[in-house]
Amino acid sequence: MQLGIFAKTFDGRSAAEVLPQVKVAGFVTAQYNMACSGLGSLPDEINDAVVAEIRQAVNQSVVSLCALSATYNMIHPDPSVREKGHGHLRILAKTASQLSIPLLTLCTGTRDPLDQWRWHPGNDSPEAWRDLLQSMERAITIADEFGVDLGIEPELANVVSSAAKAKQLISDMKSPRLKIVLDPANLFEIATPAEQRRTVSHAIDLLADRIVMAHAKDRTADGSFAAAGRGVLDYPHFFGQLRKSGFTGPLVTHGLTAAEAPAVAAFLHHQLERA
Repeated sequence: MQLGIFAKTFDGRSAAEVLPQVKVAGFVTAQYNMACSGLGSLPDEINDAVVAEIRQAVNQSVVSLCALSATYNMIHPDPSVREKGHGHLRILAKTASQLSIPLLTLCTGTRDPLDQWRWHPGNDSPEAWRDLLQSMERAITIADEFGVDLGIEPELANVVSSAAKAKQLISDMKSPRLKIVLDPANLFEIATPAEQRRTVSHAIDLLADRIVMAHAKDRTADGSFAAAGRGVLDYPHFFGQLRKSGFTGPLVTHGLTAAEAPAVAAFLHHQLERA
């Protein structure tokens, strides 16, 4: 596995400022965000000069880019908001193709109109699933055009809230472009160690053939998020199950500060060696 981090963990308004910090902290790959280039996460335009600057920074820092963040609310209750998100996705897909970034990460969304990471009871409605299928069809068409893959993540607050729903979406869409980003801390809030291990094992068993990237953060005993190694997540079990499944892709940490990054890198290196 290649150890990586969210690039926007670090301060900077260009890839030349950000990517060397990724390397110094102990990581070899990064999930990039256009905010690191002084733009919005969902920019209206990415010009050739920005693309060239990112490419040069990748070459000079020897930090690869394993994914590009493209999260927008795919089931927002306002169709015009969803349409705007599709437009941003096309811009990011073109950039990912130009930079040979293989994966765009998505947010399957929520009916909450203000926060795409907040649960809403309407997420479980047939209408929400219908809108997700329509949005995903648009996204797959864009991904096909530019030759990139799409990574969805089972996330308790989103319409794809479990591994089973992720599997259902894969079955419904029938596209090889649709991949899985697996973050075990997004599969539970509060669970006993045995419950946690069962949930994580089930997710990996169910989705193993589509997992192309794993995320690494943690949960505290009260259910809040923490940096990897600062909570209750059973990392030896998680890494062991990933290895058993044959996963060899990037492991990308997030939910931490820049100051915490070197210690988290050391923790994850140690856990990977144990696994």
